[in-house]
Amino acid sequence: MSLITLSIEAHEEIWPLKETFRISRGSRTETRVIVATISDGEHTGRGEGVPVRRYNQTSGSVLAQIEAINPDDNFNRTSLQSLLPPGAARNALDCALWDLDAKRSGKRVWEIAGIPVASEIETSFTISLDAAEKMGQAAKSHSAAPILKLKLGGDREDLARVTAVRKFAPTARLLIDANESWSPEHYRDLAPELKELGVEVIEQPFPADADEVLEKLDHPVPVCADESCHTTIDLPRLKNRYEMINVKLDKTGGFTEALFLCERARENGFKLLIGCMACTSLGIAPARLLASDADYADLDGAILLARDRDHGLQCAKGQLGLPPRELWG
Repeated sequence: MSLITLSIEAHEEIWPLKETFRISRGSRTETRVIVATISDGEHTGRGEGVPVRRYNQTSGSVLAQIEAINPDDNFNRTSLQSLLPPGAARNALDCALWDLDAKRSGKRVWEIAGIPVASEIETSFTISLDAAEKMGQAAKSHSAAPILKLKLGGDREDLARVTAVRKFAPTARLLIDANESWSPEHYRDLAPELKELGVEVIEQPFPADADEVLEKLDHPVPVCADESCHTTIDLPRLKNRYEMINVKLDKTGGFTEALFLCERARENGFKLLIGCMACTSLGIAPARLLASDADYADLDGAILLARDRDHGLQCAKGQLGLPPRELWG
């Protein structure tokens, strides 16, 4: 029997956003993704990764990592874990390999992985950082969303922002994300107020290299690690700092490590939030499978786009469906 030779291709795509998206570190009007395809000559798998500036990634650096891979006879999801570090390049390739295996086997990825999936899950919708009045109006426009996630900036207007959103979306569940912008003093002042406003999660209040202060602070609202948690290696040092972790495939370096991280996190008592970067439905699809068994899902990356790719994930009133075969997995 002759061995099957795999071929790898990758390219950048630029997708405009519906409107400017702001967080504490800056703003953007588009997202750039890397799409990797792996073919055995008969079947082709696709995966998508988002280069993240916060982690010193660019489209050029991610493409270079992918182009350096030689898919020899031993190239598979397992060997990939040691060939590339966690990040967008490994994510794109890993998800392409899962998609390829699904195409070859005629099964869905969740069947191959042996994980349960729900036909629909509830996802949050993100309100980007802005003046309090504008965030309140944005919340009013999306008040039917079951969960709103608010980007905050670490300045004196943060409480006014959340108050405005609560006014215009009185029944929505609220999560907030500081993207490493807070000081300990800001946290002490704000956390009790956020609890009173019904906020359910505070995500990454402090810089990842300065989050040890969480061990000494009260947690009136559960705190979630994002930039502080990439892979299973991070879990031991997070145990006395966070109640929850945000699992993103562009941090784990793909679906393979994300599965492992979710399992180990549960074993260590962490709750799970499944998140994403701004990306198309191709990038959301693998994370959507993980969200079936998570406490929260923040998978609105494709909803923020001016348009999505064909066969995209369907979302109605915050309920996100499963990826169709034509899309992924």
